Amino acid sequence: MSAYAGTGRLIRLAARRDRIQLPVWILASVALMGSGAATVADEFPTEAGRITALQAAGGSPAVLLMRGTPVGTDLGALVNFRNFSSMLVVVGLMSTFAMVRHTRQNEETGRAELIGSGVVGRHAALTAALTVTLAANLLLGALVTATLLGSGLATDGSLAFGAACAVTGMAFTGIAALAAQLFQGARATNSFAATAVGVAFLIRGVGDALGERAADGIQVNSAWLSWLSPLGWGAQVRPYGDERWWVLALPVALLVVCVGVAFALVDRRDLGAGLLPDRPGPAIAARSLLSPLGLAWRLNRGATYGWVIGSAVFGLGVGSLGSAVNDAMTGNEGASELLGQIAGTGAPDLVDVFFAAMMNVFGVLAASFAVQILLRLRAEESGGQAEAVLATAVGRAKWLASHLTCAVGGAAAMLVLAGAGAGLADAAAGGDTGVVTLVGAGLAQLPAALAMAGFVVLVFGGLPRLSVTLAWAGLAIAITFGLLGDVIGLPQSVRDLSPFSHVPAIPAVAATAGPIVGLVAVAAVLTAAGVVLFRRRDLAL
Repeated sequence: MSAYAGTGRLIRLAARRDRIQLPVWILASVALMGSGAATVADEFPTEAGRITALQAAGGSPAVLLMRGTPVGTDLGALVNFRNFSSMLVVVGLMSTFAMVRHTRQNEETGRAELIGSGVVGRHAALTAALTVTLAANLLLGALVTATLLGSGLATDGSLAFGAACAVTGMAFTGIAALAAQLFQGARATNSFAATAVGVAFLIRGVGDALGERAADGIQVNSAWLSWLSPLGWGAQVRPYGDERWWVLALPVALLVVCVGVAFALVDRRDLGAGLLPDRPGPAIAARSLLSPLGLAWRLNRGATYGWVIGSAVFGLGVGSLGSAVNDAMTGNEGASELLGQIAGTGAPDLVDVFFAAMMNVFGVLAASFAVQILLRLRAEESGGQAEAVLATAVGRAKWLASHLTCAVGGAAAMLVLAGAGAGLADAAAGGDTGVVTLVGAGLAQLPAALAMAGFVVLVFGGLPRLSVTLAWAGLAIAITFGLLGDVIGLPQSVRDLSPFSHVPAIPAVAATAGPIVGLVAVAAVLTAAGVVLFRRRDLAL
């Protein structure tokens, strides 16, 4: 039997399973690009306005860290600057999640073993997953290109933009395919792949922030560090600038290498096993595991440590840029507007606006952490572990509350350490914002994370089989409406649907209790409703 026997049917099965998730990823990305292009055309119709905004951005390492480097002054160049880096992250996450879903997750749930009992070759499952994921990347790239062309942007730049999106997704497809052979669980594989996207973004951001500004005061040539990141490769294509078509070969080469190694490893491991086996635990369990909270902490502590330490390090980096923002952007007319859109305020103090914008980012990270931790509830339920725990004297509400406590506590720790790190680094660089102020600004983001946690508990209690999809989709919508709503021109009534729209932008504005109390009340209502629904339904195994 051929090693690829049954590939065609597995491709149809994978496409059937992803008939909703992948189209949502693709169409949402295309809609975001269309809205972004239209908004830029409305806000910056003249070249003079674009030059002002790009000069402000090119002089700010913080903006370069978050958005990439400017490549020109025409309309397409500004669309590229405002949307390209975030689009590459979306494509990378879409690709990694899809690959893990059709490889390691199938093995973990037993589907791969069931399918493999038929006439299916050893390489069929991996080939099918690669085919569907790569096809999704090509389709997304084509639709993005068509959207940009329909917006009246230059043909070469639109083609380069779409192609860079597609090949960047392909690079992370290869990374995820390799990770699926190394790790034994889908959760560990997803964490590794998502971390790879985050690390690539950070490396690209640091390389861009350290880049050399061109003589025109607008274009920035990235430092060598950016060339170590797959996301940096996508940015180095420079759509709507001096397009570098040859750079497209780098992510394709990474895909080929990773896929080749992945196929070689498939032949050298047992089904369901990874090349990096799970480390066995101690022979005698700790007394803390006798309680639901202790068990929940044991299950989530690895992810919690990673998120908290990462936030603290990120906070130190953000704080060190405060003085640079003040020196580079003071007196620039476009600076306040540019950072004000990110933070949701038009406050004139650029350093305060910068820190408010960064605290919004930390709020999103805290909400993402809470979503990930709470979705462990669904993994425990579908895997059967929750049934064993709930067969003891542990009640459903107490079991759910243990994971909720880990999510809320970890999110709070992230925000506190991020604010403290930013304050300490700012003080070391000569700033005067203050550690207490930035810790308070970080904690002000916690109610939005609590509201997202309440939403996850609600969908877990009411629609358990759709909880993973609905939770991540809800977070993506909340981020789009709350942080990007003003940038893409959404009306205020739509932006108000996101909890991130109601968080006070401290330290750019004074703190008010009303929005914070309202968000906490919403979080409490959603959580209570989710607990009631969970107590009244059967376990969905």
